[in-house]
Amino acid sequence: MTDLAARRAARALDALRRGWPVRVTGADGALDLLAVESAGDPALAAFGSGDVLLSGERAVTLKLTNQRPAATPGPVRLSDAAESAAAALAIADPALDLAHPLKGPFRTVATGGEAAAAAAMTLARHAGLLPAFFVRAAAGAAETMCEAADVAVLLDPARLHVAARARLPVAASETAEIVAFRTPEEASDHVALVIGKRDATPPVVRLHSECLTGDVLGSLKCDCGPQLHAALHAMADAPWGVLLYLRQEGRGIGLVNKLRAYALQDQGYDTVDANLRLGFPVEARDFAIAGRMLDLLNIPRIRLMTNNPEKVARLEKEGVEVVERLPLALPANPHNEHYLATKRDRTGHQL
Repeated sequence: MTDLAARRAARALDALRRGWPVRVTGADGALDLLAVESAGDPALAAFGSGDVLLSGERAVTLKLTNQRPAATPGPVRLSDAAESAAAALAIADPALDLAHPLKGPFRTVATGGEAAAAAAMTLARHAGLLPAFFVRAAAGAAETMCEAADVAVLLDPARLHVAARARLPVAASETAEIVAFRTPEEASDHVALVIGKRDATPPVVRLHSECLTGDVLGSLKCDCGPQLHAALHAMADAPWGVLLYLRQEGRGIGLVNKLRAYALQDQGYDTVDANLRLGFPVEARDFAIAGRMLDLLNIPRIRLMTNNPEKVARLEKEGVEVVERLPLALPANPHNEHYLATKRDRTGHQL
């Protein structure tokens, strides 16, 4: 059953990215969905519904959750909200808010299936799409279908396995070994870089989420690149260490959505508010993946290099014993001062 669920979830992700409709069925109802971001007007005409389903976070930004608890917003459905793909994108994409400041009035209606609606938001994040859909009650035959429960397979770290390993000399250590981890459903592979000779002591471990702009392009907007290289050299100075490189760009929202968040930061929003305006949680990364990677490497005890106490708590929840938290202090620059202050003041980093 797990393999069948995984195949259905993978097909749903592919269909959404391609702009094809997907049916998601939950215990309380079934919904046909068409991702706003990938839909064009011909696909919308064939779909035949102008109702729009938005994430709770985006609905809060648009002041649509007055009848829901603001602390726990769920997806919100708007009746006949958009007659074209462009009109729906203006509702879904906060980068267009300045160009289209007056939205609505909207009429909210029952989602038609809370479980299916919640699953749709998880599918959007894994597909790297904005969490917004054209939506209708399930009708007729559907080419691509999945159960709301199938989405849980995408969050199951037990499906992660070691796919390959090899020696990889790097600047910090010429004897390093790289280990690749894969799940059948996800295209992105996570990797671990093991530095030094393994012994009985707990290794220095760094959980580093992928940051193309910082790690590869040298972006000054964040501190990811300097943190990555400082961590590798600290591991080389320790008896041994492990870098867990998690393919969870933009705190789990994907590269394209992270760049959208960058555009919002240029409008004056901090990283927290930018994510929320996009319709995502502040923190969407899955640290259970890191726990699974350590388990596969047979590493039960670690010295964790992080400024984020939440990482300690999340790893300990996965059964990893964190015997010590090691800070990673680096100087700021004029481009990332506000970013670091947001980390300190809004997400609890101990800088």
